[in-house]
Amino acid sequence: MFVLGIDPGLTRTGYGVIETVQGKDRAVSAGVITTDPDIPAAHRLLEIRHDIEAVLDDYPIETAAIEQVFVNRNRGTAMAVARASGVVMATIADRGLDIAEYSPSKMKLTITGSGTADKTQIEAVLRMRLGVGALAGPVDAVDALGIALCHIQHLGSMAATGTR
Repeated sequence: MFVLGIDPGLTRTGYGVIETVQGKDRAVSAGVITTDPDIPAAHRLLEIRHDIEAVLDDYPIETAAIEQVFVNRNRGTAMAVARASGVVMATIADRGLDIAEYSPSKMKLTITGSGTADKTQIEAVLRMRLGVGALAGPVDAVDALGIALCHIQHLGSMAATGTR
């Protein structure tokens, strides 16, 4: 099964693709979609859509997960992230795929056992589960792999308990 993880942002959207076969996970692809802050937002969102479509075309993605948008003190940043998140979710849904949302603390709790884990702890788990090469990319791509791995673990838990 191929799982797509997304760390959304208008300037930088991280993505990570993990293949999981019989409990063995491996990072297949990870990267960052960057957009030029000097062009109109609508064109930046369209660029994100096209790049996500390319990832969906390149891999037989069966399910996806995205980091939930949270509002911090900078509402402008939160709004930009929400726009990017919406475009990504619509693009994935347009392919008929399910997409789950996980908060950063839920992702940390799921993959490390601590909802307050730092980047070093997250990277250690990803390195152990996905291999050293998985962490060669930018932090946004690493976060996206974390979201994908979180989703894989939740899918495994749901399968084990018979829930959906």
